[in-house]
Amino acid sequence: MLAAIIVGIVLSLGTDLGLHATGLFPALGEPMSDPLLGLATLYRTVYGVGCAYLAARLAPNRPMGHVMVLGVLGFVVNLAGAVATWNRVPPLGPHWYPVALTALAIPTAWAGGKLYGEGRK
Repeated sequence: MLAAIIVGIVLSLGTDLGLHATGLFPALGEPMSDPLLGLATLYRTVYGVGCAYLAARLAPNRPMGHVMVLGVLGFVVNLAGAVATWNRVPPLGPHWYPVALTALAIPTAWAGGKLYGEGRK
């Protein structure tokens, strides 16, 4: 499970930094538009499914149990980030973005586990 967490962090941060470096995303610390945050939500969701698949694949037993623990961890971390930044001045961005990441954490993990399970049949 730790490997899946590390892969998810590296992919997400690496993509963020790459998009900032290429100029597609604004400079760090600058506000992002809704479409760009939508793109970030999309690739983080895809990475989440892939990392959950990896966690299930590497699990010694009960792969779906490992995946759901991963989903709950993602939910808690995203919720903590949303709470910590909710009333920040100046705002870091629209409130829908951390809400979306929090809401997608468990379904994304479930989808990755289900994808792994379907591939084993």
